[in-house]
Parts: sequence; C-alpha cells; structure tokens
Amino acid sequence: MSRVGKSPVAVPKGVTVDIKGQNVKVKGKLGELSLVVDNDVEAKLADGAVRLTPRADTQRARTMWGTTRSLVNNLVKGVADGFTVNLEISGVGFRAAVQGKVLQLQLGFSHEIKYPIPEGIAIKCERPTAIAISGADRQKVGQVAAEVRALRPPEPYKGKGIKYDTEVVRRKEGKKK
Repeated sequence: MSRVGKSPVAVPKGVTVDIKGQNVKVKGKLGELSLVVDNDVEAKLADGAVRLTPRADTQRARTMWGTTRSLVNNLVKGVADGFTVNLEISGVGFRAAVQGKVLQLQLGFSHEIKYPIPEGIAIKCERPTAIAISGADRQKVGQVAAEVRALRPPEPYKGKGIKYDTEVVRRKEGKKK
C-alpha cells in the first residue's frame, strides 16, 4: 500500500478542480494546470479533496498511485501558492539582471549570456548575485533553474559559479607548494 497515495489532496479556497475521465484540471490565482492521470489510477473529487485509488492490485498501479498523488498535489500547490527556486552567484564580476523577458548574465566569459525567460516563469534579481525563479508549474521552475545553473556550475577550488541557495559546494584544496 502506498502511504503517499492514501492521503487525499486537500483543495484550498480559491482553487477549483475539474476531473473528466483521466484529465485533472486545476485553476487558481496563479493560473491553470492540467494532468492526464495514468490509466492504473482513478481520481475522484469528494469533500473538498481529491482522492486517488489504484484500479487494480498490481505493482505498477501501486507505484503510479503515489506518484500521481504527488503530481496532483504539486498542481494544487502550484496554482495556490506557486514554487520558487533561489540561485546564488559567486565570483568576481559575476552578476545577473532581468531586462524585459531576458535574463542577462555576466559569468566571466568574454560575452554576456542572454537567457530568454519562458512563458509562465517569473525571474527576479533583487541583488546582482541573487536570482529568484518562480512559477506555478513545479517541473518547469526546476528545469529553468537547472538550465540557468548549468551555464556556469560551481567549481570546487574557489566556489565560483551559480549554485542553488540550499546547495553546499564541497571545496577542494589547491595544489601544494
């Protein structure tokens, strides 16, 4: 039995859930998201909560039960509150700025990197060394954060580069004299 799948997904005020067959649509103040539920899992809306149950007692159905519950929970949380990933830039002369729909990064290369901001994602730079990526779709927010980080990942000797604010960079000792 899935411990994750057993618990229902509570629907907060201001969020509407529409279930038609295997399609789950969630609307909230931050937008509208949808998900096609796996055929092995059945979704029902009851008592202000989405309940998911496996259609059969197979290994795949039990696996998809918990996974689908997490995906539906991410939809509900996303349209209600949204998701945010914070990045930190460290290095002399490294900085970021948002100009319209483009994130401009200076990361020690001979040229400036221009990253186009995708639809449904908001990027803010409160300081030149801090980037906040937010949006309703958790997967999209994480993907954009990973793509920005991949432009200059942190290196282990000086710690220069772009890292998640929760990430700890293991530092290495330089060469000995």
